[in-house]
This record gives sequence, structure tokens and C-alpha cells, in this order.
Amino acid sequence: MSHTEFKDLPLIEPLQRALAEKGYAEQSPIQAQAIPLLLEGRDLLACAQTGTGKTAAFALPMLNRIATQGRKPFRRGVRNLILVPTRELAVQVTESFRTYGAHLDLKIAMIYGGVSQTPQTKELYFGLDVLVATTGRLLDLIKQGHANLSGVECLVLDEADRMLAMGFIDDLREIVSDVPKERQTLLFSATMAKGVAKLAAGLLNNPEEIRITPEGTTAEKIDQSVLFVRLRDKPALLLDLLHSQYFEKKEELCLIFTRTKRDARLIATHLNRDGIRSDTIHGDRTQAAREDALRRFKLGETPVLVATDVAARGIDVKNIGLVINYDLPMDAENYVHRIGRTARAGESGRAMSFCSEIDQDVSRFKAIERLIKQTISTVRAHDFHDEAIEGLHREGIPLPEDAKDRRPARGVRASGKRVAKTRAPQEKPKDKDVSAGRAAKQKRAGRPFRGFGRGRP
Repeated sequence: MSHTEFKDLPLIEPLQRALAEKGYAEQSPIQAQAIPLLLEGRDLLACAQTGTGKTAAFALPMLNRIATQGRKPFRRGVRNLILVPTRELAVQVTESFRTYGAHLDLKIAMIYGGVSQTPQTKELYFGLDVLVATTGRLLDLIKQGHANLSGVECLVLDEADRMLAMGFIDDLREIVSDVPKERQTLLFSATMAKGVAKLAAGLLNNPEEIRITPEGTTAEKIDQSVLFVRLRDKPALLLDLLHSQYFEKKEELCLIFTRTKRDARLIATHLNRDGIRSDTIHGDRTQAAREDALRRFKLGETPVLVATDVAARGIDVKNIGLVINYDLPMDAENYVHRIGRTARAGESGRAMSFCSEIDQDVSRFKAIERLIKQTISTVRAHDFHDEAIEGLHREGIPLPEDAKDRRPARGVRASGKRVAKTRAPQEKPKDKDVSAGRAAKQKRAGRPFRGFGRGRP
């Protein structure tokens, strides 16, 4: 029978003290099933929803073993290695290890790209008990002779589905080849496709398998909905929703996902211009800027954060009450991770997705519903609901010709209100200086919010 309270687990006193200080009492299902197995030293393949405490499930047994063994890492050596797909997740996992190991004398560090490697090589020089790393920077440091993985006792792949995807598999194979075959290996994720699970089996030795929920299941307390809207009306709809969220529920935070970095920047710019404090996280920002944006978001200084899928995993922020998919994700599994940023640790939350008339949205929306095995409820009570687009998504009814207008929104002010679209004809300026002056004047005055283009993700 699984224990339900942390105090019943055979964890050393410093770990129990750290858990008590954080107010952790009852285990989540993944923790109750995984921790006893990992304390026995078993390999594990575990799949559970986001926000269910997977990090504690592998961190607590690992810290318990390190502290009771009493061994010390050798120079440039690593005793326990956790591989993660993003910088944000590296920061989150490292913070969790330091929280749980607050009363233990252990060397814990993280390494990732986008920042100077000098501080990272200094931490590696004296050896580490726990290293949290992204694959690219770790490989660079291994090849430079700054890291030695020959003493790794436990290898963890966090968000294993992403780590084993094509973009990471080559790096992962190189790293695994440097790790001893005699080790404990753990794979944790919120989603685990069948093909990926087969590949993961090659890394594990007689593993236990835990699946807390069916493949692609989303948290029960997330109120999911879809809004069918023309592409050109998405900016105005977003502003309407955020004004309602911002002024009625100021204590809640909002996370908006876009497909491209350019759209993330544009949305945040126009939201700030409209009086809604916003910031961005995307691949073009430095790590310091991303961490600062996340810090201010956590504190509520900027209650709206606009991000690409780099933030779909690894952001564990309390009080995110609303997640908006301004653009549907290219990969249906990312939908599960995106909306999993709300309803963390048993709380409730809302997730709204915009669906437009473009062909990609049709296939992506259907893929999402197939994955989560649910029909997402439709919100029609807004000024921009389009029945023709809903029919296209729900019934496959072709759009009428007048519903295929893909041009950016015209005549939509930053307030989200429609204005007259007809304009008096204007003569083209004959002098380039006049044109430049007019452009500068319009820029100072603030142009209408006309939608966003399509840049690189």
C-alpha cells in the first residue's frame, strides 16, 4: 500500500525538515507510486500530468541516496545528471533540488546555453553531486574537457518525450555513451507517444512503468474552451478578453502563447500601449532577460506574459488563472503542456484557444481533440464569433467565399473596438520627405492595432 503523507516515507531528517518548512504534507499520486520504487534503486518510466509534482518524485529519492552514501564527487565529475529540454525547466528543476536539499551539504548546479560558460566551468571543476543541464551546452563542455560523466550514478530525462524527439536524439546518444552502463535511469514526462516509449526502453534496465493518467490527459480542473474567430479579428478579441481578465481578476496572471517570436513581441508591445502590463519570453531574448521577465511575472509586476513554446514546459508559477493559445501549437502534445501552466498543484484554471479559418488551424484543432479525447467547449458569447469557421472545424463545412478573407485586421483600434472601415481616398505624397513626416506622426500618435504577421518561431 502506498504512503499518502511525506512523513511516512523513509527519508532522512534533513529532507523531512525541508518538506515541513515548505508545507508539503500529502503526496501526489505520481509521488506516492514513484518514490518507494526509486528508493529501492529501480529504473522507471513515468507518465503523469503537468503540475503533479514529478520533480519531487525523482529529486527526493536522489537526494536521500546521495546524503546516506556519503561519497564525494571527483574533480570535474558528476554523480547525478538530469537532462532537460529548455533553460526555463533547468532553472525550475535546480530550484527544486536546492529547496529540498536546503539542509544538506551538497554541490548542485545547472548549465545551459545562451550565457557565458565561465561560471559553469568553475562549478564543474570541483565536481558536482547534482547537475541539471541542457544537452547542447553539456556536450560542448564535455568536448572541452570541463565535464566528466564516467561517475554518473543516476541519469534522469525530464520531459522525456521532448528529449527523445528528433531535435535532441543525437545529442542524447552522445551523452549516454559517456555515462556508465551500470546506473539508475529515470524517464519522466507528461506525454509519452508509443514510438518514443519504445525508444526509451533501450535506455532502461528492467524498468517499472507508471502511468497516472491516459496518454494526453489534461488536468481535470482546467476549464478548456475554444473561440472561433477570423484571423483578422484575433487581436481585437484578445484585447477584449484581457481587459475583462485584467480589470475583473487582477490577482490572477495570464500566459499567452504565440507561434512566432515576432508575434510575441508585437502582442506585448500593443498590450502595453493599451494599458495592460506585459512582457515576453522567446528564443531571441537573452537568458538574463528571460529570467527577469519570469521573475516580474511571478511577482505580478507584469500580469501578462506572452511566450512561444519555449515556455510551454518548465514554468511553474502560482496563480496563473488563464492560458490563451493565441495560435494553436504545431504539435498537439504541446497543447497539453501549454495549458498545464495553469491549474498547478490541484488549483483550478482556464484555457482558451483561438481557432481561425486557415487550413493549419483545422488540422491542428482536430489533432488536439483526438489527443485529449475530449470535445472542447465553444464560447460564442463574444463580438467576434464566426459560425462559418465553427462549421468548418466541427462539421467540415466549406467556408463561404466572404469568410476566406485572410488579410490583417483593419479598422480595429488598440482598445479592441471596431471603427468604420471606409476611408476617403487619399492622394499619394509627391515628396518623400512629406511621406516620412507623416509616418513619424502616425507612429507617435499610435496606429490602429492591425494584427500580426508571420515570422519565425
